[in-house]
Amino acid sequence: PMTFSIAAHSGDAWGVAVASKFVCVGAIVPEVRVGVGAVATQAFCRHAYRAEILDALASGVGVQAALDSAVAGDDGRQTRQVGAVGADGAATYTGSDCMDWAGGVARGDGDEAYAIQGNILIGREVTEEMERAFLATAGQSLDRRLLAALLAGDAAGGDSRGRQSAAIVVHQPGTGYDGSGIRADLRVDDHPNAPTELARVHAVATLVLGSPEDVSPLEGALYEEVAAHLRTLGHADPDLDSALATWAGIENLENRLVAGGIDARVLAELRRAAS
Repeated sequence: PMTFSIAAHSGDAWGVAVASKFVCVGAIVPEVRVGVGAVATQAFCRHAYRAEILDALASGVGVQAALDSAVAGDDGRQTRQVGAVGADGAATYTGSDCMDWAGGVARGDGDEAYAIQGNILIGREVTEEMERAFLATAGQSLDRRLLAALLAGDAAGGDSRGRQSAAIVVHQPGTGYDGSGIRADLRVDDHPNAPTELARVHAVATLVLGSPEDVSPLEGALYEEVAAHLRTLGHADPDLDSALATWAGIENLENRLVAGGIDARVLAELRRAAS
């Protein structure tokens, strides 16, 4: 698929974000193995690159050598584009027959690295804006940084043919629903504004599947406000924690519950629902 993507790792988080004027790009481009690497294969995609590069990285081969070896063994390499990150940094490749504008950038080391690449883009500014956005969001979670980069590339013009699908995959130990380590695994397979739709789906998913953050104690004026909202919604249990848990269970927000406190996003949803 004619596409723009970013593969990156930061600390113990590894991921890929991608968008394209091509259907179901999330089924084709990205693959992630925590602690090993992340790969994005695109243009005239060769699915086998994903396993070839990740298997090489798992065996201790450096990321540039792993990518070079996969590309060298491919007779169709001049039509391919691939980016990868490993424990030692990042690498990207653009075949000479990829359609303009096509290119990429790879930077980083063992602590943080990224490979950004695209083909049939409006111009070089797409990858430049993706890099700028990724670096500007340092300190945020990797899924938010990858999404920021994707949206920046889209805002800069993205795929010159338009929009159709987008995806993000991020794995990080201890995160995700039930501590699965899957921080994000989201796809928009066919949508006229796929990158922004992916951002919307990501916001919903992180609300429902995320862990408590920005917790405030349920006391004083906040206690009274929350109790009033819950009564408005038909949850009048005098035990506020129980009433909140009942409502949160209906809204699938139980992952964000904290005894004696309330998560900022749960509070925002409660206010929205009661209004």
